[in-house]
Amino acid sequence: MNVKYLLLGTAKGLIVYRKSSRGWVYHQDHFLGVPVSMAIQDPHSGNWWVSLDHRHWGPKLQYSPDQGASWIELDAPKYPEDAEIKNGVTATLRYIWIIAFGLDPGTIFIGTDPGGLFVSYDNGEKFELIRSLWDHPSRAEHWFGGGRNYAGIHSVVIDPRNKDHYYVGVSCAGVFETTDGGNTWNVRNQGLRADYLPNPNVEVGHDPHFILACQADANVMWQQNHCGIYRSVDAAASWEDVTDQENKGRYGFALGIDHQDPLKAWVAPATSDSQRIAVDRSLFIMHTRDGGKNWEIQRTGLPQQHCFDIVLRHALDVNGDEVIFGTSGGSLFVSGNGGGSWMAVNHHLPRVFSVRMSF
Repeated sequence: MNVKYLLLGTAKGLIVYRKSSRGWVYHQDHFLGVPVSMAIQDPHSGNWWVSLDHRHWGPKLQYSPDQGASWIELDAPKYPEDAEIKNGVTATLRYIWIIAFGLDPGTIFIGTDPGGLFVSYDNGEKFELIRSLWDHPSRAEHWFGGGRNYAGIHSVVIDPRNKDHYYVGVSCAGVFETTDGGNTWNVRNQGLRADYLPNPNVEVGHDPHFILACQADANVMWQQNHCGIYRSVDAAASWEDVTDQENKGRYGFALGIDHQDPLKAWVAPATSDSQRIAVDRSLFIMHTRDGGKNWEIQRTGLPQQHCFDIVLRHALDVNGDEVIFGTSGGSLFVSGNGGGSWMAVNHHLPRVFSVRMSF
């Protein structure tokens, strides 16, 4: 599909770029001064959706039916009064981490901190907490916060062949799968390692930073994990560590894949959990064309000295040969040849939380 717009969720609002004959040009902005944790287009309706992280008013949810000309605010998901993070700690919505869309028009999933998954079947008019996941026996004792105080759901992956089959990625818990529309859940962490725990091979307690499945072959899934790059070819029944031999991609957040070629993926490495900066102070993207057997480092056009930027988990997007990412320091880079070379669009943006192409 031809990309028309670029939606950037940033620390100071939604910033929109438009594709023109001159490349990407600034188009409009919205919610100035308000952090936008996620901005994305509904593939069914074309509506633009944003989640806002108001410092005072808390998380908010809005959508635009007319490409930003007007915005409609909806009630943000609300935890039931009896929902507790743990005994004596009432669950309240702290952060909207992911907005995802089901196969049926009007079906919307919201992943949140403190670890709840909400679903709406009426285009966001009403959201319900999926209690089967919230009440999973592992959650209260074995889900925990990574970069945030409580666990968070940051990835929702829908099987394109079956609307009732989907996955969530939880920091920190791992990958969970439902095959019956959210009635029951299976833990899918076989093959992952949690090197930060006394037992790295625990069933629950892993930290996938982001997960994706190839639309052309949904049995092939990828994740950039806290402890490496992992790939599955059996619909997450097992995972294989495909981190590069030099371990430059061992730690990072962002992940992009080619939805027509299950062998291709891109990651944006960072140094480590304790040093969340560019590896060797040099910004680069790593790309594989063979399912992770080999990785190439893509540097052309990216800053190679004194760079401290990293790429956050939702801030990289791929459409065919077009690869685009934004950084924690406010730079936006685009490539039209699969990352072979990069061009800077802007070095003066706010911190970029999410990058999504709009069609």
